[in-house]
Amino acid sequence: MESSNSPTKKSTLSSSSSTAGRPPQAVKFARRTSSGRVVSLSRDDDLDMSGEFGGPNDYIDYTVFMPPTPDNQPMGTDSASSDHHQSRPDEPRPYKSSSLFGDESKRVGMSRRVGEDEGGNNRAKMDRTVSVMKSNKSMLMRSQTGEFDHNRWLFETKGTYGIGNAFWSQDEEAYGSDGGMSRSDFMDKPWKPLTRKIKVPAAILSPYRLLVVLRLIALGLFLTWRIRNPNQDAMWLWGMSIVCEIWFAFSWLLDQLPKLNPINRATDLSALSDKFDQPSPANPHGKSDLPGVDIFISTADPEKEPPLVTSNTILSILAVDYPIEKLSCYISDDGGSILTFEAMAEAVNFAEVWVPFCRKHKIHPRNPDSYFSIKSDPTKNKKRPDFVKDRRWIKREYDEFKVKINGLPEAIRKRCEAYNSREEKKEQKIAREKNGGSLPTEPITVTKATWMTDGTHWPGTWYSATADHKKGDHAGILQVMSKVPENDPVYGHPDEKVLDFTDVDIRLPMFAYVSREKRPGYDHNKKAGAMNALVRASAVLSNGPFILNLDCDHYIYNSLAIREGMCFMMDRGGDRICYIQFPQRFEGIDPSDRYANHNTVFFDGNMRALDGLQGPVYVGTGCMFRRFALYGFHPPRANEYSGLFGQIKSPAPHILVQSEEEESDSQPLTGHPDLNLPKKFGNSSILTESIPIAEFQGRPLADHMSVKNGRPPGALLIPRSPLDAPTVAEAVAVISCWYEDKTEWGDRIGWIYGSVTEDVVTGYRMHNRGWRSVYCITKPDAFRGTAPINLTDRLHQVLRWATGSVEIFFSRNNAILASSRLKFLQRMAYLNVGIYPFTSIFLVVYCFLPALSLFSGHFIVQTLNATFLVYLLTITITLTLLSLLEVKWSGIALEEWWRNEQFWVIGGSSAHLAAVLQGLLKVIAGIEISFTLTSKSTAEDEDDIYADLYVVKWTSLFIMPLTIIVVNLVAVFIGFSRTVYSVIPQWSKLLGGAFFSFWVLAHMYPFAKGLMGRRGRMPTIVYVWSGLVSITVSLLWMAISPPDDTTNTSGGSS
Repeated sequence: MESSNSPTKKSTLSSSSSTAGRPPQAVKFARRTSSGRVVSLSRDDDLDMSGEFGGPNDYIDYTVFMPPTPDNQPMGTDSASSDHHQSRPDEPRPYKSSSLFGDESKRVGMSRRVGEDEGGNNRAKMDRTVSVMKSNKSMLMRSQTGEFDHNRWLFETKGTYGIGNAFWSQDEEAYGSDGGMSRSDFMDKPWKPLTRKIKVPAAILSPYRLLVVLRLIALGLFLTWRIRNPNQDAMWLWGMSIVCEIWFAFSWLLDQLPKLNPINRATDLSALSDKFDQPSPANPHGKSDLPGVDIFISTADPEKEPPLVTSNTILSILAVDYPIEKLSCYISDDGGSILTFEAMAEAVNFAEVWVPFCRKHKIHPRNPDSYFSIKSDPTKNKKRPDFVKDRRWIKREYDEFKVKINGLPEAIRKRCEAYNSREEKKEQKIAREKNGGSLPTEPITVTKATWMTDGTHWPGTWYSATADHKKGDHAGILQVMSKVPENDPVYGHPDEKVLDFTDVDIRLPMFAYVSREKRPGYDHNKKAGAMNALVRASAVLSNGPFILNLDCDHYIYNSLAIREGMCFMMDRGGDRICYIQFPQRFEGIDPSDRYANHNTVFFDGNMRALDGLQGPVYVGTGCMFRRFALYGFHPPRANEYSGLFGQIKSPAPHILVQSEEEESDSQPLTGHPDLNLPKKFGNSSILTESIPIAEFQGRPLADHMSVKNGRPPGALLIPRSPLDAPTVAEAVAVISCWYEDKTEWGDRIGWIYGSVTEDVVTGYRMHNRGWRSVYCITKPDAFRGTAPINLTDRLHQVLRWATGSVEIFFSRNNAILASSRLKFLQRMAYLNVGIYPFTSIFLVVYCFLPALSLFSGHFIVQTLNATFLVYLLTITITLTLLSLLEVKWSGIALEEWWRNEQFWVIGGSSAHLAAVLQGLLKVIAGIEISFTLTSKSTAEDEDDIYADLYVVKWTSLFIMPLTIIVVNLVAVFIGFSRTVYSVIPQWSKLLGGAFFSFWVLAHMYPFAKGLMGRRGRMPTIVYVWSGLVSITVSLLWMAISPPDDTTNTSGGSS
């Protein structure tokens, strides 16, 4: 198509046939639509298209050269025609049938030819040639006019298009003989990455970074000005304020620097399925080539962690959408409770119908309690006609299951009473036989044992504690409740457990109950020790190269979550990833989220930002580990960062395994202790031999040249062997309390001991070796759990976290002592983890400064001059803008950000301060720290699901926040009284001081509301007495220290 430049180039379509040597007929298009489509309205040359709707740009003339058709055949083969066209270069050339693939008459193509002009000079010319297949001209004629239909010929012929993955000619030999190409070259799917990194838009991130720099400069100038301009009238007040402000600036910098490079990530589940689940030359039957996954659940106390909650978590795991033969589930019952044991047996029994039901109807979520609590229409997107019947039946079965679980304590108690009564009668009968038919005078004592349903003693803890059967003193227990599934699908039949499970895989993943051995005199290391016992037991039984650990109340909400995490592990570069951390999402939180239980600022802000560095920290649950990394080994490739800010990056050298002589105490230390390779795994040969197998099976697929350290396709298709007695006996041996003696478990291998926050330390050690982690945010959420909404429980939870951070600060896990493999900003993030509790000291002092200012009539500065106000305004505005931009790239709500700020003050003035004191006591006096297990049960109030929110449980952590509230309220009354009784009232002083006092009280509002309990239950007398006490104290203060009008003061507060 050419655009006409002059009226002389316009032509009309002639009805006469084509003649030899003439160019193709031209068509005059007289109108172009607003969408850009060209429409031919007439073939008359004198058609008048002008009118009242016409415009200068509405009608554009084109000269279109039609391709050769059965009624328009070019004649460009004779010499006369060739000479004719060579002499007229301005006219279009006739079409010729030439193809770039060699067959001149059957292909469509474009070729570049080099020719010579008449003057002998070489000149490159482009010749576009088109050839067509023979078409039936009679089929292409208009039905009424008999004229040839060009449009129908263009779109309805069977002309070929060449070769490619869109179309391939039936005659493949013409292309394959010379070019070496075949259809299979285009049919193979191209290699696709499994994940991609999505950067935060520069329009948000660039201003964010700029504001960080501006606020840093403003803070430097402000602190310099504050130091150079002390308040001579109140040096004590000025000194306290300046020290606090310097620490706040330092703390803000530690928190802000790791947030400079936030990123988002996305996964491609379809590409994962194509690579690992579809037939291929290495996998002809299309079986799954995905690696195995072992899932760990930890529980310790059935009273605080109800068995029904744990059972629902197990059911959601057994129904997860992952190859059944590649999945294994383990629960660690650190309390050795028979209640948990029998609840798990009931859960596996119910799973035989629940799991196939979920697979048949694609249920979401697969936690039955959450599924049946959904308020939306359960039939949405359900198409099977038997869904309603199946759902009604499974709902009745689940209700019966809940009744069984709730009735287990009573059933166990009655069973134990019956068996103990039988044993007592036996002892009495034996005593009569020995005593001549009469009972002896001494009372017969029979140990009150705990019995299993088969009439044997429970090897764990008994209800009546006795030697070998109490907490901290019981045998190890390992029970495989669901055997290793078959490698091929096992389909149900129409009457399978009443439901029709035809064409539904009814297999269950392997499930094992584990309770490690505990004996007096051994340090069992709390949750970290229980996790390491599961690592060893699972290595013997299933040896999945990846481990997913969950709390007993965190169930799988997204059944594809494991596949999402596997996308990162199996992608190129995935062999350098030590773990995938998923965000924690919670249910049952009050709508206002009074105590910031959702913690979205941390999970959607800080963790997303760390993902742009070396990876997020490990937070204890919802984390998929690489088993090889958990064993303490190094990544296949790592970098070292040197320079003041770690700006010099170089490949890290490979660390070789040292002999015992080289590692003796007499040898000097040549590197960081975390970089030494682990060697002491214990005396289990099965465990030691499983390590290289787990490392190989955890490698990505070597299907692309960019994939390093990969494994060949089809390497994981070999079915697992069933468990035998020696294997189970070995698994029982590795969970014994003595197994870790003289090994590196807890020091270099597995979960690290020595801190109540073993999770952060374990992740830090991995990052310190050069591994990186990934933050995986899925839609819908990967996991959901519960969080304490009660104020006391929430503060105790924060106390445990802060205490662990203090322990980290005073240990060799302090980021200051990190290796050179840790990035600079990642080091800052871990340093902040250990330092943030100490901010509570300065925060408490600063919360009292407004009251001290109102009491004394002085302020932190000499006068409220313009310089101070400008600095204060600049710092406040930059902080506000930073918060708005952070809300923008993290996706959190402003209300969530404000709740986080409030609880930061509440927790900082209570739990963090207590954590610092406890940490110092442990370091200085060696006093061990004990913590209370977070309760997963809620208050029993059927009318209000948030009843636990209003329960007031007094704790010593309330003292400091309550003191801050009372002191600031009294200070406001004293400031008001001072102003009223002054000879010359200065209301600006009162307003300034009261503003900052109320700012502190605004942060403490959720705490005060928590102390009030349920709305309407707070006695009115409390408010009356509070007001009377405040007024009385203020009047006494005025009597003791009357206002001094001669003092030049400036009201206000910090």
